Amino acid sequence: MNKYSDRRPVGIVGHRGYAGAELLRILADHAALEPVLMEHRADAEARPLPLGQTPPKTVAAHPRAVREERLELVFLATPTEVSLDLAPRFLDAGAKVIDLSAAFRLPDPEDYSRWYRERHTAQDLLKQAVYGLPEFHRDRIRTARLIANPGCYPTAANLAIRPLIDAEVADRARGIICDAKSGVSGAGRKASLRTSFCEVAENFAAYGILAHRHIPEVLQHSGLGEREFTFTAHLLPLERGILETIYLRTLRVEKPVDFLSIYEEAYAGEPFIRLYAPGKTPDLRAVQRTNFCDIGFVFDPESQRAIIVAAIDNLGKGAAGQAIQNMNLLLGFPETEALL
Repeated sequence: MNKYSDRRPVGIVGHRGYAGAELLRILADHAALEPVLMEHRADAEARPLPLGQTPPKTVAAHPRAVREERLELVFLATPTEVSLDLAPRFLDAGAKVIDLSAAFRLPDPEDYSRWYRERHTAQDLLKQAVYGLPEFHRDRIRTARLIANPGCYPTAANLAIRPLIDAEVADRARGIICDAKSGVSGAGRKASLRTSFCEVAENFAAYGILAHRHIPEVLQHSGLGEREFTFTAHLLPLERGILETIYLRTLRVEKPVDFLSIYEEAYAGEPFIRLYAPGKTPDLRAVQRTNFCDIGFVFDPESQRAIIVAAIDNLGKGAAGQAIQNMNLLLGFPETEALL
C-alpha cells in the first residue's frame, strides 16, 4: 500500500542536495502531505535505494507539472540562479513557493547586487516575498505566496540578537560581534576545493571575512546598522550544525535573571526556541537533526559583558526544518507537524 495515499502533493526541486534530501526525510513523517520530486537537471543520477523501497513520484520541474499534479506548494532547494528562473513560473502556474536559496531574501535589488555581485532578474517578486522567520513574521507567512527561507547563519544570529535590540539593552555604540561556525553541509553538495575532505578534515578556517553574504539579512531583521555589527563565519570539520558566539556590552541590566527575562518574554510560547539557565550554554549535539534554536548566555553585571551562544542545525532550523515550519503555517497545518 502506498504510504502517501490520500495525502496532498507538494513539490521538491533540488531533492538531491543536502537541504532537499532533508526536506524529503521530514516530509516522510508529515501526516497530510505527499512529496513529489521535480527534476530540473537532465544529467541527474538517482541515489540507489534498498530493494523493496519505492521512491516518491518524479516529474519534470516545469509549470505544466505543477498544474497536472495539482501541487499547491513547491520547495526550491536550488542554487539562486535556478530559483530566479523557476519561482516566477511556478507562481504563475498557481503554486505557492518556499525558496531555500538567497534569491528573495533581500527586498532591495541594490542590496542584492552589492552583496551577491550580480543583477537580480526577478525584481518584481522582491516586494512580494515574505522573510520566513516564523518567530518574527508568523502572521505574514500565513498569507504569503512566496516565502524566502532565511539563511542558516542569520537565523541563529537574529533570534539571539533581536530581543536585546528591541529591549534596548544592547550597547550598540560599542558594537556586537558574532563569531559563527558551521558544518560543511552548509556549503551545499556541489564539489569545491574548500569543502573537499582533505581540506576540511583536521582543519578550521574563517571565510567571507567582512563580506559574507548573510550579513545584510542580520542587519535587516535585527535592527542593527552595518557599523554596529561584525560577523565572521568559520568552517567546522563536521557534517552539520551551527554554533554562534555573540559578544556585546549591555545597558541597564542588573543581574543575569533580568537578562534571561528578556528572552523569556520575547519567546514565550515559541515551540522551537529553547532557553538555558543563566551561565549555561548549548552545544551542537543538543540541536543536530532538530528544528530547535537553543540560546544560552553568560552575563557579568560588573562589566556589563554578555556572551550569548546560539545553536541550530544548519539543515534543520537553518534550512529544511524551517521551510517545513513555514509550509505548515502557509497551508494551515499545526506549526510543529513532522518537526516534533
